[in-house]
Amino acid sequence: MRRVKKHVRASLAEVHAQIGLNIAPCSANCAFCSFAACNHIFSENTELSAEEAVFLAKKSEKEGANAIYIMTTAHYPFARFLEMGQEIRQSLKKETILVANIGDLTEMQAGQLKDSEFSGIYHAVRMGEGRDTTIPPEKRLETFENARNAGLHIGTCVEPVGTEHSIDELVEKTIITRKAYPIFSGSMRRIPIANTKLAGFSIASEAKMAHILGVVRLSLGYDIPGNCTHEPNVIGVAAGANILWAEAGSNPRDMEKDTAGKRGMTIEDCKNVLKEAEWDILVGSSVFYSR
Repeated sequence: MRRVKKHVRASLAEVHAQIGLNIAPCSANCAFCSFAACNHIFSENTELSAEEAVFLAKKSEKEGANAIYIMTTAHYPFARFLEMGQEIRQSLKKETILVANIGDLTEMQAGQLKDSEFSGIYHAVRMGEGRDTTIPPEKRLETFENARNAGLHIGTCVEPVGTEHSIDELVEKTIITRKAYPIFSGSMRRIPIANTKLAGFSIASEAKMAHILGVVRLSLGYDIPGNCTHEPNVIGVAAGANILWAEAGSNPRDMEKDTAGKRGMTIEDCKNVLKEAEWDILVGSSVFYSR
C-alpha cells in the first residue's frame, strides 16, 4: 500500500471535517441509517441555524481540517442548502475547500453547487442500494454524471459494509466507485443501529475492513490518489487509508442529535490516529479536492 501511495503522489494524509446540518425522519428509508423514517429513531425535524453551522465550520478550519463537508438528509430543501452553503462559504478563507454530502442532484443543481464555490460532492451507490434503500442505483449513477459534467470532484466509497454482504456485491460496488472517476474511494463499515432491520447482523471487524480497503486501493490503479476509511482506526490507516473524517452535528450512524463527543471524532483525534500509523499530515487545503 505504501508503494502504491508513492506512485499516486499521495504522500500526505488528510483530515476532512463533516458538519451535519439537520435531522429529520427521512423517506429514503436507508435501513442502515438512523435518519430513516422506518427506523423510528428521530421523530422530529431539527436543524442547525446558520450561526451554529458557521461556528462549527470556522472551528474546523481553525483546527486544521483540509476540507469541510456539509451534510444533510436526502430531502433537505436544496435552495436552503445553497443559502446555508453561502453563509458558510463567506465565513471561511477563500482557499478552504467545501464539499456537499447531500441527496441526488439534477444537472442544474450540480451546476449551482459549482457556482456556489463547492469543490465537490461525496456520493455513493451504497451496499444494498435499491434493496435496503428506496433509491434506485441508477439515480445515484446519474448524480455522478451530473457532478462530473458540472466540474465537481467526486469522493466516494464502498459503504456501508456489513458481515451480510457477499464478495460479489463488494466487487460490484468497488467497480462502480472506479467508474465514477473519483478523487478517492475506500471502504466504510456499517454501524448497527439498535432495534432496526439490520441490527441482527454483526459488525465487520476493523481487520476485515482493512483488507477490503486494501483491495479497493489496488483496484483503483494509479490515477486515483485518495483512499478513505471510516470510522477512523489505526489498522485501516496502516493498510493504506489516507483520508479520515471528524464529525459534528448530526450523524447517520449515531442515535444522538449531536455526534460530537459521541461517535464523531475530533480533528485532533483523527490526526492522532494517522500519527499512530506514521503518516505525515497535510497542512492547508485538500490536495485531493484541488486537483
